[in-house]
Amino acid sequence: MNERRNTTRKRSFLKGTVYFNNRHSSIDCVVRDYSEGGARLEFATVVTLPDSIELYISARDQTLQAHVRWRKDTEVGVGFNAVAAPAERSGAPGDLEHRVKQLEHELAKLHRTVLDLRNDLRHIRGES
Repeated sequence: MNERRNTTRKRSFLKGTVYFNNRHSSIDCVVRDYSEGGARLEFATVVTLPDSIELYISARDQTLQAHVRWRKDTEVGVGFNAVAAPAERSGAPGDLEHRVKQLEHELAKLHRTVLDLRNDLRHIRGES
């Protein structure tokens, strides 16, 4: 078989989590092969993923933007988008700060939604 990779792949057995749908959905996987350019992911069952995903590898505390290159049964091959600089890969403080602000914003939206739902329930019950 012709090798189409530009970088050497390494066999691995790393726990990974695939995030998609603006991080509203996630699926655990095992990273079976890994290189600077991409990875082969293995899932417990056949999965349906969008073309663009985020891959978090907990052992490396690394999140990578990726795109699906191929799918076969319970395996998915991904290519990594522009490789992050080493500081970014190790969880740079700026990245963490941005993520915390994003989560705080999402939490505030959820809080407002809960308050709206409570008010609707009170209205339905005839309470003031």
